[in-house]
Amino acid sequence: MIADDMMHRFLLERAGVRGVLVRLGAAWRDVAARAEYPPQLHTLLGEAMAASAMLTGNIKLDGALSIELKSAGALRMLFAECNDQGRLRGLARWDDPLPVTLALDELPEAIMAITIGNVERGQRYQGLVDLRHASLSDALENYFVQSEQLPARIVLAVNGEHAAALMLQKMPDEGGHDVVPDEDAWNRVVHLTSTLSAQELLETPPEQLLYRLYHEESVSLSEPRPLAFGCSCSRERVSAMLRSLGRDEVEAALAARDDEIEVICEFCAQRYYFDRIDAEHLLSESAALGAPDTEQ
Repeated sequence: MIADDMMHRFLLERAGVRGVLVRLGAAWRDVAARAEYPPQLHTLLGEAMAASAMLTGNIKLDGALSIELKSAGALRMLFAECNDQGRLRGLARWDDPLPVTLALDELPEAIMAITIGNVERGQRYQGLVDLRHASLSDALENYFVQSEQLPARIVLAVNGEHAAALMLQKMPDEGGHDVVPDEDAWNRVVHLTSTLSAQELLETPPEQLLYRLYHEESVSLSEPRPLAFGCSCSRERVSAMLRSLGRDEVEAALAARDDEIEVICEFCAQRYYFDRIDAEHLLSESAALGAPDTEQ
């Protein structure tokens, strides 16, 4: 059986190419089951989920990496995130009717961002993704060329049970005097990758898949990293959000629900309840810290 919810790093030593292979199972199904996503949005969200995990494969991550897409059209927002513990979450919001094909370059006023960092520590890097391409894989490939000046090849695949991602990236030329550069290595690897079908990516065990594609390139496979659905919400974070709203907003929320505030996490459906005593405690903390009671 193929192990689900794993990330595999590998190296094609002969070609000087590094890679990441991700296959999601239960982690993807947990996210997909939280809304009745139209088929085209189901596919795009699954691709983004697999891609968010894939992108953590070749960086030193302290915090989380997210892919976020917003537009002025029917696809209002899509968000996928993987943190440094391998915990994934994601969601999308939309208005009907959605375009039959969700071509990124045709979404009105669309913006896509990749954000890396630890928000709680104030460390954050955000890069905007050029949306001159219809598919998420093409857009991400272009992002790598622009941000790192190194070519990348990305393949994404989704069905009802699994989401998968494969990334290959050309490694920088070390420029050693005794090394004869293989000028055709990257083109050779790209050609081999073009023979990969979506079904094969979703259903073939990683070792078998990599051997089938790249056995002549001296494949070196690292220990896999487990992945799982996980949400970073907490009562502390919800409390901080309520404090930021100010007294007027909190009072209005209490009045609307018989002196109780209910906050439901959109990612995991966890419910948080605050009564008037809780709310007064939060607002008094806010005042003690010198925060304003109302929004400016």
